[in-house]
Amino acid sequence: MSSNGTPTTGGDIPAAGSPAGAAAEPVPTTTGSMRRPKATGIAKGDNVPGVAKVDPILIADNVTRRFGGLTAVDVEHVEIPRGVITALIGPNGAGKTTLFNLLCGFDKPNTGTWSFEDKQLAGIPSFKVARMGQVRTFQLTKALSLLTVLENMKLGATGQKGEGLFRSIIPAIWRKQDDDIESKAMELLARFKLDAKADDYAASLSGGQRKLLEMARALMSDPTLVMLDEPMAGVNPALTESLLDHILDLKDLGMTVLFVEHDMHMVRHIADWVIVMAEGRIVAEGPPDTVMHDKAVIDAYLGSHQDVDLGVVTGRVEGELGTEAVELLAEIKEAEEAAIAEAEGDKKS
Repeated sequence: MSSNGTPTTGGDIPAAGSPAGAAAEPVPTTTGSMRRPKATGIAKGDNVPGVAKVDPILIADNVTRRFGGLTAVDVEHVEIPRGVITALIGPNGAGKTTLFNLLCGFDKPNTGTWSFEDKQLAGIPSFKVARMGQVRTFQLTKALSLLTVLENMKLGATGQKGEGLFRSIIPAIWRKQDDDIESKAMELLARFKLDAKADDYAASLSGGQRKLLEMARALMSDPTLVMLDEPMAGVNPALTESLLDHILDLKDLGMTVLFVEHDMHMVRHIADWVIVMAEGRIVAEGPPDTVMHDKAVIDAYLGSHQDVDLGVVTGRVEGELGTEAVELLAEIKEAEEAAIAEAEGDKKS
């Protein structure tokens, strides 16, 4: 860990269930020709859900979101570490994107508070959150199709003097700033290898190129925290390597990255820290290699009785009931009794 308390690279990191000082070999990240070491010294204690971080950039407490009778998000406590790449993973319907929407101001929670850079964000609209330095991209890209790629980029810049009605009719007020914004946009497009498309309509871009455009546009506001919702979804494999490098570059430039992803190979390769959601709750946290072997994570993706032959349990197939099969039958019976008791209670009321 560095002297200012931020995570470092190439040191020791605690394994799941071990003391914070337990040693482990650093795992380098390899993409293209680059070898980039993982950040370490991220958590203060054991790798358990809600573990405190050495230097959190975002902290959320008791955040819930219900849709009718369905609880989509029920997060008691979570901290996002500063200056590293954190992956938010979980099966479909786990509540990942809903949590993203809440933290960015695109949705309102039923309960809960959260802070970014020690500033409370609960109730703050999304455009103000973005101005504070917390920006996001979407699973389905939001490029404005009938604007050019360069025009899409320029929209991402904040504090533009020509946005006011009266100032807009006096070019002398905003011309210099507009030239600076365009220069910055072209530099970013060159970095993302989209500069040749600057004058093309965004509608002409491929799905992967739109992902690159959205990521580049997010950087126009010089964010502190970049939140990416499934950046690899629908991307041609030919562009995957480029996207991976760009995400790693964000960390190298001093930004914090939080991303939702289903591609476990990608998570293992680039994430410094992994947070796992299931049924709206945080069920595991830790370094990628540790989390991938966590029983709670395996249960979330495959089910807690993935090795049980349901044919034997239901009696349709002959076989011997093992310990797990007996436990499953007991759980089924308990659930049936609870459902019957609830139904009888509803009748009486």
